[in-house]
Amino acid sequence: MEPYAYQEMASSEEWHWWFRGRRAISARQIRALGLPRDARILEIGAGTGGNLQMLTEFGTVQAGELDDVARALATQKTNIAIVRAKLPGDLPFQKSHFDLVCLFDVLEHVEEDVRSLVAIRELLKSNGRLLITVPAHQWMWSSHDDRLHHLRRYSRHTLENAALAAGYRICKLTYFNFLLFPVAIVARMIDRLNPRGASMGTLVPGSCLNEALFRIFALEASCVARSRIPFGMSLLAVLDVK
Repeated sequence: MEPYAYQEMASSEEWHWWFRGRRAISARQIRALGLPRDARILEIGAGTGGNLQMLTEFGTVQAGELDDVARALATQKTNIAIVRAKLPGDLPFQKSHFDLVCLFDVLEHVEEDVRSLVAIRELLKSNGRLLITVPAHQWMWSSHDDRLHHLRRYSRHTLENAALAAGYRICKLTYFNFLLFPVAIVARMIDRLNPRGASMGTLVPGSCLNEALFRIFALEASCVARSRIPFGMSLLAVLDVK
């Protein structure tokens, strides 16, 4: 992403409904994994650090991030050492070391997604797991994806194929962000009708609307952790080593 996008992320991810909702859903899913009490957790593509405090609830956390601006911003607001890391070839972490590796909306930025998943597999313990979230549905592509430098959006089929090609067993694969899916479709239609305007995905809602959207999104946490949802704006996968 552009440096200004990281600046915007750093200033909004603590309270913006989408970031808060994704953290709530991710935390509920991690809790359902039954990690050991002393779990070793790695986030790759940590951005400006918005997920790191949540992850510390489940174990000892390390983090990697490629962008210098994002890494500096993340370091400012956490006490976690965030190292330079790039998928697939520059992952300066101990092999067979982690109980959980997290990629929160990262894989869609990476040219070689299967090679990246293979490289991550080497970092996992024999019973370790990989938690992934990605944007769904290529037909929903808009200026928002261009602005964030996405290379693709995934379907259930394409994410499953990438995971299997990389040698993983799929423990869980589900859509999420389904309650607001109709609203998201309308927003993407508006983006396409006004391609030169600000993307609806970049607009920060007022405090009351922001809180309402968060509460709706966060309602999904229990359902996503327990079930497989057939539609939604994003995909969540839990993978383990075969």
